[in-house]
Amino acid sequence: MSREQRGPNEKLGAVLALAGISNAGLARRVNDLGAQRGLTLRYDKTSVARWVSKGMVPQGAAPHLIAAAIGQKLGRPVPLHEIGLADADPAPEVGLAFPRDVGQAVRSATELYRLDLAGRRSGAGGIWQSLAGSFAVSAYATPASRWLITPADSSVAREVNHSDGSGAPLKVGHSDVQKLREAAEDARRWDSKYGGGDWRSSMVPECLRVEAAPLLLGAYSDEVGRALFGASAELTRLAGWMAFDTGQQEAAQRYYIQALRLARAAADVPLGGYVLASMSLQATYRGFGDEGVDLAQAALERNRGLATARTMSFFRLVEARAHARAGDAVAAGAALKAAEGWLERSRDGDNDPSWLGFYSYDRFAADAAECYRDLKAPRQVRRFTEQALSKPTEEFVRSHGLRLVVSAVAELESGNLDAACEQGVRAVEVAGRISSARTTEYVKDLLHRLEPYGDEPRVVELRERARPLLMAPA
Repeated sequence: MSREQRGPNEKLGAVLALAGISNAGLARRVNDLGAQRGLTLRYDKTSVARWVSKGMVPQGAAPHLIAAAIGQKLGRPVPLHEIGLADADPAPEVGLAFPRDVGQAVRSATELYRLDLAGRRSGAGGIWQSLAGSFAVSAYATPASRWLITPADSSVAREVNHSDGSGAPLKVGHSDVQKLREAAEDARRWDSKYGGGDWRSSMVPECLRVEAAPLLLGAYSDEVGRALFGASAELTRLAGWMAFDTGQQEAAQRYYIQALRLARAAADVPLGGYVLASMSLQATYRGFGDEGVDLAQAALERNRGLATARTMSFFRLVEARAHARAGDAVAAGAALKAAEGWLERSRDGDNDPSWLGFYSYDRFAADAAECYRDLKAPRQVRRFTEQALSKPTEEFVRSHGLRLVVSAVAELESGNLDAACEQGVRAVEVAGRISSARTTEYVKDLLHRLEPYGDEPRVVELRERARPLLMAPA
């Protein structure tokens, strides 16, 4: 359905011309983006003509899908006001700002937390469905550059500006911060074991809204504030990582941007680097290898002489992933060698951050295998995958499933169809025990690669085993 504006929407017409998108082309793009989010849309060139010439405003998620479709073609975010649809059903560009002022940063983060809950209560995908498809890697440019220029705020002390409802000011102490850190630690364990879509993981946005937001809006000294911003940044990054794992790329992007801003307020440069590394992995996963390199190198640049050897190793590993996706074998190899060197220099007594507890040699080997998969070097993939799969997997179930798929791809590219299907069956079994859209996408990719062998009994069996996984609701 649509409602009528006053006169033609000249802004939309001008931006369509700038992007070089026809009416039929825009309709097709909007319908496709909607389908990716479970929406059945039937817009055509006549629908678009009405939006432009008569100023009709489509309802629901459509205005945001229009902005996303045009933004994908232009390679940058397109706000609703630029296309004359700012009066559409509200779903603000929440979470994309990286304010210079600490007070504004608090408002930006807490607004994101509140809107996530609104999305969960509204059903059918909520706020994130309205923002569907609005991921744009260019939105990371300003946050990364501002963090590089100033990775720490001068002071974050906050005067009383909030009440707990009883009239008494909400005074934040170290015990409040500790509760957030414990919540983050619990969430990390659940995420690794059950995937970002597990119901326990979904409690992280709720914790941000109910626990973190009131504390951020409370009163605290500079010392307590730094710790509070750090704990909130960890939780916010986790919310982004879980959204990324479940395929909600637009939500993940907003969480990551706010997590980086909170890390800056915490004056925690390694944590900021970790957020940038998460951004890099997302950009790389989405096919933006060059931008992934930039983000990983931003993490490295500010952490020289600050981060532990293990932390630097992880940052170099993320850089290698991006180089490999960009097709630069020489740079990827150099980054992998540096990552391995840093890891060899690390010691158990080092003051590694708690959030790096997942990173060990088997994780290095797993990512190295993915690098060589992207570089089409199956022999190296097999070598590193064997090392990655050599340890128990009770704690990192999702990671084990991803490694099995990578191993299957390597076997297939080496001409070992039996071994590829065997590993594929194991991967499907693991994927069925967790809630991870990313793992499902890896399985889909394997099945696509097996299509030339579709009549082989082993491939037919694997496809049948994977059917329930592929048909499960997102």
